[in-house]
Amino acid sequence: MLDKNKVSLGMAPIGWRNDDMPDLGKENTYKQILSEMALAGYTGSEVGGAYPTDKEVLKYELDLRGMRIVNSWFSSFLLTKPYEEVEAEFIKSCEFLKYCGSKVIGVSEQSYSTQGILTQPILEDKYVMNDEEWDRFVTGLNKLGKVAKDMGMTLTFHHHMGTVVQTEEEIDRFMASVDPELVFLLFDSGHCTFAELDPVKILGKYIGRTRHIHLKDMRKDRVAKSREERWSFLDSVRNGCFTVPGDGDVDFDGIFKIIEESGYEGCVVVEAEQDPALANPLEYAMKARKYIAEHTGL
Repeated sequence: MLDKNKVSLGMAPIGWRNDDMPDLGKENTYKQILSEMALAGYTGSEVGGAYPTDKEVLKYELDLRGMRIVNSWFSSFLLTKPYEEVEAEFIKSCEFLKYCGSKVIGVSEQSYSTQGILTQPILEDKYVMNDEEWDRFVTGLNKLGKVAKDMGMTLTFHHHMGTVVQTEEEIDRFMASVDPELVFLLFDSGHCTFAELDPVKILGKYIGRTRHIHLKDMRKDRVAKSREERWSFLDSVRNGCFTVPGDGDVDFDGIFKIIEESGYEGCVVVEAEQDPALANPLEYAMKARKYIAEHTGL
């Protein structure tokens, strides 16, 4: 069982409204999203594209529902943009997040990412950094990590399909290279599974340096179909590769055991990119909430 005093439970809004595919869930307002999260029993939310950019407006709506923001996606371009430009946007995001209650920010390096290219099979031909790019990437992340720390925030890095940190070798090199006092891991069970990694093995190896966790389930028959049909990442979403915990094939009991035994303190977030017209967001949020309560006590 997980300790409610150490571990909080959040939900990502992507099951209601998809920022990368605006037609998915465009009818769902941010107030509806927050209300349904609260109704399903979640106290935290990650930031979605439909959410207000005025931090005072968002915090007001969160407070009404007894909620707070627990993280936001931040796209870094450390390989393809001047560092100063990335840092300026990073500081703005940290200020917004901190005001709305978050202690972490989730960074994903989007230079050369294939995750948004509809003509690119997600399981093929992703970009691989050379040694010089690794140095630039790690140096930039360490600098951003220091900026976050000075602001009272924690930088967590999101390994992700189609990006420069996807494979086990890349995750290992990343973790061995960054400053362990400044840069931490955002672990995602779904992206491990999609990349044909063992999520229990990866989390077990790095739980001590993990500060944010995405609980994402995968339908492995759909993943196999994605490989066979050469789907893009967005096609994989539309075709149901992802789902909420307890509705797919990921070994969550193994993941929960590691979280419990490690004494992890932080947030675990249910995240599942699905078409809300096919997977009712409130229904699936409640399904995940019930599963997590039964398996963790949260």
